[in-house]
Amino acid sequence: MALAAFTLNGTRYELSSDVAEARLAGVMPEPIREHAVQVNGVWYPVKQAFEVAVGVPRSEFISHTACRHLAALGFPLQGQIESRDGAPVATETAKPGLTVVRDLSGEEWHTEANVQASVVTALAARGYRVLSVANTATKEHGIDVIASREGTTVAVEVKGYPSRTYADPARAGEHKKTRPSTQAGHWFAAAVLAAMRLRGREPGWSSVIALPDFNRYRDLFSETQGSLSAAGIVVWWVDEEGAVDFG
Repeated sequence: MALAAFTLNGTRYELSSDVAEARLAGVMPEPIREHAVQVNGVWYPVKQAFEVAVGVPRSEFISHTACRHLAALGFPLQGQIESRDGAPVATETAKPGLTVVRDLSGEEWHTEANVQASVVTALAARGYRVLSVANTATKEHGIDVIASREGTTVAVEVKGYPSRTYADPARAGEHKKTRPSTQAGHWFAAAVLAAMRLRGREPGWSSVIALPDFNRYRDLFSETQGSLSAAGIVVWWVDEEGAVDFG
């Protein structure tokens, strides 16, 4: 049984795959227009499935939110992803019937939330059961993604890449004083520290850092690769199309 905990419009929810399956049992699917999710062997529009499973009106969330949390529970997703220029995006990590779904309504693909969504869906495509997904939007503490497969547990510390402007609408258009490359160094160091602490707390788990594929992060990884390998820490790379390189 997979469990997802998340905050939606200020309210905290917990949803398990078993509960979602029970609530959708016998529910007739509505016509599918774009994204779909398979529950109990039946394909549903993602917004219908999420509305029934969580009990929240579909007017209070977008389809990308539903996709992200349903993928975290291990349910297969279908649909077409479009890049910012409207062209379809193909991903190497997606299996037939499973699609990497990210919120690309903004300008940047490399936010922590989008990197996390790509990792979660790629893990599900590889047969992992996603045990928990932290809410990056609220800066929820704890491990960003925990998943298991065949007795192996993987814990993933996810980082995005810094933007030149603030995400806070109140500061929209205002440029940050710290250069993105400098801030990326701080974020990389924080990810390494979190991964090291995890190795101490859970030595039997695989400790992973997931990063968007930027030259700055590649350079930092090159400088620390030997030490990370010695510590048993793996780095995964997520590209602009959402494909995950597991190394």
